[in-house]
Amino acid sequence: MDGLMMDVPLTVPYLLDRAGRYFPDVEVVSRRPDRSVARSSYAEVRSRAHQLAGGLARLGVGRGDRVATLGWNHAGHLEAYFGVPMMGGVLHTLNPRLSAEDLAYVVNHADDSVLLVDDVLLPVLERFHSQVSLKHVVVWGDGTKVPPGMIGYEELLAPEPGEFAVPRLDEREAACMCYTSGTTGRPKGVVYSHRAIVLHSLASAMTDGLAIGQREVLCPVVPMFHVNGWGLPFTATLVGCKQVLPGPHLDPESLLELYVAEGVTLSAGVPTIWLGILQALDRQPDRWKLGPVRMVVGGSAAPESLIRGLDRHGLRVVHAWGMTEMTPLGTVSWLKRSLEQLPEDQWYAYRAKQGLPAPLVETRVVGMTGEAPWDGRSAGELEVRGPWVASGYYQAPEHADQWSEDGWFRTGDVATIDPEGYVKITDRTKDLVKSGGEWISSVELENALMGHPAVAEAAVIAAKHPTWDERPVAVVVLKEGGSATAEELRAFLEPRFAKFWLPDQFVFTSEIPHTAAGKFQKTTLRHQYGGILTGQPPPGG
Repeated sequence: MDGLMMDVPLTVPYLLDRAGRYFPDVEVVSRRPDRSVARSSYAEVRSRAHQLAGGLARLGVGRGDRVATLGWNHAGHLEAYFGVPMMGGVLHTLNPRLSAEDLAYVVNHADDSVLLVDDVLLPVLERFHSQVSLKHVVVWGDGTKVPPGMIGYEELLAPEPGEFAVPRLDEREAACMCYTSGTTGRPKGVVYSHRAIVLHSLASAMTDGLAIGQREVLCPVVPMFHVNGWGLPFTATLVGCKQVLPGPHLDPESLLELYVAEGVTLSAGVPTIWLGILQALDRQPDRWKLGPVRMVVGGSAAPESLIRGLDRHGLRVVHAWGMTEMTPLGTVSWLKRSLEQLPEDQWYAYRAKQGLPAPLVETRVVGMTGEAPWDGRSAGELEVRGPWVASGYYQAPEHADQWSEDGWFRTGDVATIDPEGYVKITDRTKDLVKSGGEWISSVELENALMGHPAVAEAAVIAAKHPTWDERPVAVVVLKEGGSATAEELRAFLEPRFAKFWLPDQFVFTSEIPHTAAGKFQKTTLRHQYGGILTGQPPPGG
């Protein structure tokens, strides 16, 4: 039929080729472990990605072979994001915050052949190196800490005449892979195609996506080892914007200093990062002279109090939601134009929701009797589908039941959808508290507690109860210099919730453990405090 379009494959190398051609001098800034700053450019990143592809080919890496990375956010990691898929390899980002047992499992399950590792993360590798069968280990760094039997990154990149001859790639072949954090059972692998990454990058760049344009200065606090760095390295490269990569220094002061020094206009991270920044700004509001910065928050629900607090400092939070299985973008909470004139409280309530589905993503909520209505009240499991949503886990057919017969992915999140189409996630199915046959949302209690002026963080878990099966227990970290009693916190919650929702006990602690993705590690909290209402002491207590 006349008029059909060209069959041009959507592949990852195009993204870097575009940046290198049209924005060759735009900076890629990296903070090193010693806190010094290194400066590169898209032209240099492109050239070195080609050198990396050639170096890996010389090591025997072939089409479809997995190349793992164990590194923080820096230009070398960005080179790997493109150099590995460019040659037909599959980039596999490893999370150094996983246990040694889980790291060994995912390396072996993925059958990684080569590992690129930061020299400062060599102690992490040492914990599991003997349990895996890597053919080569390549070390990022200054070249002074390359152990015997390993290869220095610059040595691998030793230039040869001409560019690497990029093979013709099929847009549906694998480009990258990532494993879930394994909070329940073994981590599960998700493989991302070239096509999925390109489409995801286009949607992220859209104004009603994450609104990433060439004029932005992006600082991705989310690590590159967490779900492709939320796809931000690909999207930022596609549009050619300046990237400011913070390395291992993710404390509030280091980030704020970097924002000021580099003129950051857009950043992205989990709520715990932004809570720390809010506390730093509240303590010293005049210390950092920030311009307007948009802060994308994901990974877990951001309390409304956090959004309001950062607004006070001229920092606008944009709520987003996604999953490893979704490359990861699912929803973004931009306000429709028709909602902008709402009263302030309603306006903030919308901004605290997970938002509207990104273009090309479909969402629905399924309850016990089928698809739930869009009334903002009827809850069920959130299901999604779209061109960058996985259709299965890598070599894990035992988990096929997470996909429905008509192709929807069952997320495990409990949610509602309101009449405007906004998704609000109320909990994970495994984190709901079932008390006397009634469901209680731990997330809603947590977000309310973190609105108390003395509370830094709060996690709510289900504890065993002799009468009601389960009851909520709140684990609370107070702000430095803050003071609150259990009675005061209960009174703070009373106007907002039914009486049976209120926690039976408040545990005050100095720190709440977090997962590798920055979420509350509720499996650990349940292990510690799950028996507290039945007189069972915490382990070691």
